[in-house]
Amino acid sequence: MFSSPPQLPRTALVSIGAHEATVPLKFEIEIKLRLPEKLSKIRHALHGAGFHVSKPRIHESNILFDNSKRAMRNHGKLLRLRRAGAHRFLTYKGPSEPSRYKKRQEIEIDLHNGAGLEEIFTHLGYRPVFRYEKYRTEYSKARIEGKVLLDETPIGNYLEIEGSPRWIDRTARALGFKPSDYITRSYGYLYLAYCRERRIAPKDMLFAETNGVRTRKK
Repeated sequence: MFSSPPQLPRTALVSIGAHEATVPLKFEIEIKLRLPEKLSKIRHALHGAGFHVSKPRIHESNILFDNSKRAMRNHGKLLRLRRAGAHRFLTYKGPSEPSRYKKRQEIEIDLHNGAGLEEIFTHLGYRPVFRYEKYRTEYSKARIEGKVLLDETPIGNYLEIEGSPRWIDRTARALGFKPSDYITRSYGYLYLAYCRERRIAPKDMLFAETNGVRTRKK
């Protein structure tokens, strides 16, 4: 995990071999909110609160990597390869800070070609430990540094609100939610809870596919 000196809170100096590079630091602050099966009400609420679709609905496929000692999980970290449409992203997330919001350091790289990355991780001792997918629609407002993400997953629908704590509270309240509704757990944790409640063996959080159409498993 990179740490930044007090006078440079948004960058860190990273050494790779004989080279050094300045990497911007980003702290992700977010919450999740559980949604009903039908999404017409929340879509209407988002429209009424002034939000518009900034990124249309897209299918996302995610792979989490860890080593044989589960070092990433045991330290609350995440290493993820995401495919969203034709784009691939490599993401590192640090441990979450104790709060009613989910706050953690995030470094994300947009990959032009990540086809061989999984094989590289394997050679480094990291292998896929969990795969999950969802459909995501992104909502935002003009000139506002915050966004709302509508996720349709195999275990139900969720809303993610990302931004400053004050903006998160204000947005959640405008959409009809209160702080007691906030969820700060990852989709991996929520999936395990889902499996425990239904007494089914956890595998990967994937949609069922019939004739090329992805649907939730019954």
